Amino acid sequence: MILQFEVDELVNHDSHGMGRVVSLDAAGVTVDFRPEIIRIPSPFPHLSKL
Repeated sequence: MILQFEVDELVNHDSHGMGRVVSLDAAGVTVDFRPEIIRIPSPFPHLSKL
């Protein structure tokens, strides 16, 4: 099962820590981890909802 995310949802990444989803597209999500903004492709390895 592939996780579904929403804009402004808080998430956690194994390497980057906590962040907020800033945009979505069919192939991935873009997350603001402050100070970095990183695009994470589906199926979202190492990314979980908070």
